Amino acid sequence: MSKDYRITELCETLEVSRSGYYAWQGRSPGQRAKENELLREKLQELFEQNRRVYGSPRLTVSLRRAGWSCGRNRVARHMRVLGLRARQKQAFKPKTTDSRHPHPIAPNRLKAAGRPAALDQVWVSDITYIDTAQGWVYLAGVMDLCSRKIVGWACADHLKTTLVQEALNRAVVNRRPQPGLLHHSDRGCQYASEDYRAQLEKVKSLPSMSAAGNCYDNAAMESFWSTLKTEWLHQHSFADQPEAELAIFDYIETFYNPKRLHSALGYQSPVEFELELLHAKH
Repeated sequence: MSKDYRITELCETLEVSRSGYYAWQGRSPGQRAKENELLREKLQELFEQNRRVYGSPRLTVSLRRAGWSCGRNRVARHMRVLGLRARQKQAFKPKTTDSRHPHPIAPNRLKAAGRPAALDQVWVSDITYIDTAQGWVYLAGVMDLCSRKIVGWACADHLKTTLVQEALNRAVVNRRPQPGLLHHSDRGCQYASEDYRAQLEKVKSLPSMSAAGNCYDNAAMESFWSTLKTEWLHQHSFADQPEAELAIFDYIETFYNPKRLHSALGYQSPVEFELELLHAKH
């Protein structure tokens, strides 16, 4: 502005002295301004490190872990200044499952079980889909409901029972659950099939299925699909199944399970939460 107006005119308009103006211009930034500048640099760094998916709650926790003392409102204010915005998930819209098949339906045992207090007491399973240039890729996942960790997953270009069997097999190999594990799913033909029921029986797992047309029973798994797609998959386009599968591996195994802070876990990652449980146990 001083290029368009003389300093004298500006000082008279703003009712300040010329000496006061020059003193302000030459003044070095105060301590608070320096702190804010450093805070913004750290905010930007943490935002990038966490795949640009964290909002102010998770960034506040991340800053505190890094030794910064600051509140959520201050973080949100500086995020606005920096133009940092977390990707927003769409509202959870459950989809009903076609349960028109001749296979037996297990009762819903999930509500009666309550929230598990230990690992490998309750697993929840579901299937979702990803678009690629060569067609749909289907993803089956198994989540430990206590830690929200994805303990098994598998991809295929079909919706045959072998897809969910592979995800379950990987979960069993990874976790070696004890007899009595509760396994919850929807009423889809894959989960109700004779082969899948036999696989559950082999590991002495008790089946449970959502009520007809009520996917809110499996909300934790549905929420994970929404998070996966919003934070990662919708930011990319995939040529084929191997490309999509690599992106899924990257998100689940290198970010979600070991690093992503989960609000339901007191802003710990699933791996951190599990380690804390195991430490407390011993």
